[in-house]
Amino acid sequence: MLRRFAAPARSAAVRAFAGVPRGLTPLGDRVLIQRLEAKATTTGGVILPDAGMPKVNEGTVLAVGPGGRTQDGTIVPMDVEVGDRVLLPEFGGALVKLGDDEYFLFRNSDFLGKFE
Repeated sequence: MLRRFAAPARSAAVRAFAGVPRGLTPLGDRVLIQRLEAKATTTGGVILPDAGMPKVNEGTVLAVGPGGRTQDGTIVPMDVEVGDRVLLPEFGGALVKLGDDEYFLFRNSDFLGKFE
């Protein structure tokens, strides 16, 4: 039996920063993230080569989908909002290249934590 659910109207749940290219909206429980850049110099002023730079597991939420759905069609609210800084897993996420910029799509359940 095929169930049809009414498409939710665009609400405050689907939001995006002005810096995100228009027309890119995460679907379902996905979140668009921009990873923070690793510092290229130490506090003492030493410039680090690319190989010596640590991987940063923090990112900023740029856009949020409307949320996942349960089997009965109820929308599960998202845990993050636009502008939140989140702790990312070391691996995972789908790389999205738009022009020269790189973004990542993660599921809501992939985040390890949220910074206050």
